[in-house]
Amino acid sequence: MRAVVITQPGGADVLQLADIPTPPVGDTDVSIAVVAAGINGADLAQRRGVYPPPPGAPDWPGLEVSGTVSAVGGSVTGFAVGDEVCALVSGGGYAESVVVDERLVLPVPRGVTVESAAALPEVAATVWSNLVMNAGLARGDTLLVHGGSSGIGTMAIQVGVALGCRVIATAGSAEKVAVIESLGAAGIRYRDEDFVEAVARLTDGAGVDVVLDMVGGDYIARDIRCLAIGGRIMVIANQSGDESTLDVGALMRVRGRVWATTLRSRPIGERAQIVAAVADGLWPLIESGRVQPIIDSVFALAEASAAHERMESSAHIGKILLSVGPPVEQPVEPPAGAPVSPGR
Repeated sequence: MRAVVITQPGGADVLQLADIPTPPVGDTDVSIAVVAAGINGADLAQRRGVYPPPPGAPDWPGLEVSGTVSAVGGSVTGFAVGDEVCALVSGGGYAESVVVDERLVLPVPRGVTVESAAALPEVAATVWSNLVMNAGLARGDTLLVHGGSSGIGTMAIQVGVALGCRVIATAGSAEKVAVIESLGAAGIRYRDEDFVEAVARLTDGAGVDVVLDMVGGDYIARDIRCLAIGGRIMVIANQSGDESTLDVGALMRVRGRVWATTLRSRPIGERAQIVAAVADGLWPLIESGRVQPIIDSVFALAEASAAHERMESSAHIGKILLSVGPPVEQPVEPPAGAPVSPGR
């Protein structure tokens, strides 16, 4: 099969198409003929050589895919050949075929095309596990999302709104602020306004209950200044590369928490629990049209370098996908009331 491999650590040009062996199917595995794969920040970090795959994972990148089941192991009961699915994988998604434990596979939600479903597994698992399972986000809470126009950000905004929360989100341009506001969030253009001051203004000084932070560095100390009593800061990335210095006294005064998490390196049992929770709690919101994948652009598998360059430019809004194989169905209209992808 064809796959995009990392020839050596470096820039986007180190991504190359190669012929590699098709992975074998184990007893509890599902083999998926890939239609599309999602691009994630972890893929870029792996390409640069600073985020190696966990033991046992493929060496080539890709953390989420969608496609059609092509084979199943002898003990698989939940899926059959021909099913349209998407899956959370620990690596290897930039390929024509993936093999994944059935516990990490989800049906394509009704109203979502097979190709667009590649935008869901990683962001859905990240957002749902951090905001709902860990932080306990609930109706009436106020949520602050950094990077609101990213794939994770657009998903987090929609989840917060669907759960009955007030959502505030940061973005870097007027275009991106317009998108996050169209999804139901109050937008802060962080290049023009200090987000700490903006949060105080928007909440009349009450602060926010939950922060989803994918920036890290000095943002965490500023996040603490945004917290309401009992507030929770969920840190899911450290894009700044800087060490974080916290005012522990300020955190204690609001009885707050800072919780840093990863997804890819968790034991499969924990990831399976998250996928099951996503199926129960988030998939109905997607199928009702209240939450939808926001797609920025789609590149061919051979254009993986260009897809990475697009993501590194920070010009994207929503998810960037690689189109791997032919879609197995015609595009469908989104359910009534679904957000419209800004597209590219």
